[in-house]
Amino acid sequence: MEIRNPSPDLYNEDLAPAKERNWGAFSIFNVWTSDVHSLWGYYLAASLFLLCGSFLNFIVAIGLGSLIIYALMNLVGYAGEKTGVPYPVLARASFGVWGANLPALVRAIVACFWYGAQTAAASGAIVALLTRTDSIMEFHKTTHFLGHSGLEVICYVIVWALQLLIIQNGMETVRKFQDWAGPAVWVAMLVLAVGLCVKAGGFSFDHGIPQAVLLEKTKDAGVGGEPGSFWALMAVGATWVTYFAALYLNFCDFSRYAKNKEAIRVGNMWGLPINLILFSLVAGVTTIAAFNVYGEVLLHPEQVSAKFDSWFLALLAALTFAVATLGINVVANFVSPAFDFANVFPRHIDFKKGGYIAAFIALVLYPFAPWEGNAAAFVGAIGATMGPLLGIILVDYYLIAKGKVNVQALYEEHGEYRYEGGWNVNALIATAIGALFSSILPNLTNVLPSWWGLYGWFFGVFIGGCVYFVLSALRPRLAVRAA
Repeated sequence: MEIRNPSPDLYNEDLAPAKERNWGAFSIFNVWTSDVHSLWGYYLAASLFLLCGSFLNFIVAIGLGSLIIYALMNLVGYAGEKTGVPYPVLARASFGVWGANLPALVRAIVACFWYGAQTAAASGAIVALLTRTDSIMEFHKTTHFLGHSGLEVICYVIVWALQLLIIQNGMETVRKFQDWAGPAVWVAMLVLAVGLCVKAGGFSFDHGIPQAVLLEKTKDAGVGGEPGSFWALMAVGATWVTYFAALYLNFCDFSRYAKNKEAIRVGNMWGLPINLILFSLVAGVTTIAAFNVYGEVLLHPEQVSAKFDSWFLALLAALTFAVATLGINVVANFVSPAFDFANVFPRHIDFKKGGYIAAFIALVLYPFAPWEGNAAAFVGAIGATMGPLLGIILVDYYLIAKGKVNVQALYEEHGEYRYEGGWNVNALIATAIGALFSSILPNLTNVLPSWWGLYGWFFGVFIGGCVYFVLSALRPRLAVRAA
């Protein structure tokens, strides 16, 4: 739709409703292949597979978790397809035209952190490949600056710059990159899995890994309890669902370009429950085969490729997973802050400039590498606040507004979404209370039981959404005209 006389502080061409909606189911499917098929995604999938204890448990825990992810992404995706607006603009309906900057900046902060972390992971795969050569290994060991080896710095900057090339031509370039990268990763995954299974003399769903070794190797996945137990399976499912916390918020950044709801539904079905289950299965089988071949638990694909005698296979594995990690960075950690920063100052910041800001912050963070230290706990606490934000947006859109959004008013400073001076106090209160239980109390105090933090995002969604619903009944909004 065409926006008439928008407020200059709320509008630019990148934040306007999408004019070209040509993303079919295949492009939506590849949003998810780009998001899941990363070095960290592989590690998490392989870890959770092993912690399920059996193939049946894996289907139950990962399968049910993937169905929950599918349902939530459809809810968010339909809102994006109907309105055609990006996440920070959609948030104006529930948080107010100025208040929407709060959820936008929370999402942007988390994205900038993980933008640097994923870039470091992708560059690490290249470093692992190059250090197979003795002369480069010597350079890696003897040359250091900015707190890292010279080789690590060079690879980080190269990978960092490649992402700018992908994004500089806008969202259509992102779509084309995803449509190529997603299938390429699947091909490399299958080659890796089949090759290792042949070496191992066949494939197996039973890992036979000693429990003490298993728990030590998978401790970073955040799952407690004995592998295969009820509480371990609950933790596996919760961890899998929470892994997508950021994308629940900004999936409408992509679904706004979809042809129709059918494209979203079909693309999400193949890209989420089907793709997630198969990806986790392949990652798990590959890890088991690697254990049978090398006698080690190798949960990171670059660790597996480092064992290859063939330089070509090692090159193929390293480059493929580096490209895959670039994919998740573009989808989860570049597009979102690009729109989020543009939403704060639309007069001066467009999509490209917003993306450059996110990339610059990630570059500045690199010498400090906060993702390698205790700052990860801080970002985890901030990230948990995304739960209340999602609960509020979904409750507002589906239960309060009944799916009706006055898109024109999203760009009007004195329109229906001005609330109290541009801020919806109901949403702010609900966010604060939800964040108290999702991140502040479980991460900064011992008031709540130790297991609470694992389910913090769920508590945030539920508590934030419920508080917002009650406050909206006590302090109702004005009637909203249909989109």
